[in-house]
Amino acid sequence: MTRPTPDPYLVPNTSLVSKALRAVWGIAYVLLFRPSPRPMHRWRAWMLRRFGATLGPDCHIYAKARIWAPWNLHCEDAVAIADDAEIYNPTKVELRSHAIVSQGAYLCGASHDVNDAAFPMVSGPIVIGRYAWVCARASVQMGVTIGDGAVLGLGAVATRDLEPWTVYGGIPARPISRRRVIS
Repeated sequence: MTRPTPDPYLVPNTSLVSKALRAVWGIAYVLLFRPSPRPMHRWRAWMLRRFGATLGPDCHIYAKARIWAPWNLHCEDAVAIADDAEIYNPTKVELRSHAIVSQGAYLCGASHDVNDAAFPMVSGPIVIGRYAWVCARASVQMGVTIGDGAVLGLGAVATRDLEPWTVYGGIPARPISRRRVIS
């Protein structure tokens, strides 16, 4: 008697170790990270580092920011991640010096292969350049690099790399204007 082939949609996309780490992080997030007072950036940075995040000095990560896998978060100095920003990072997400991710922004580091019957998860790194700004409710897809100083405007969706020192808007994001280079 042959065993039936399992439904590919029911096969887990993440390992048991990953699920366990995310469960422990979820408990720490709910009990210690999320209820921390707004100005306690050092406390939240310390917690993220305990879970494997790489953070430079003076990072301001707010209490309502949601980070899926801290061990895949790499921030240089003076990075800001606002309340209600979501970093879905099954693979590396890098925020370079002075990068800003505003309220409600979504960095989506994974999707599914729609052309495969098993619908496996696929992921790609996201890089937010120095002095770049992902504005409120904007979204960045996996594999995208936001160039140094680029601005992804309110609610815009970055589906491809964005050029440095350029302001983008719309769905998909298109160049709107140039930005003065900050020295």
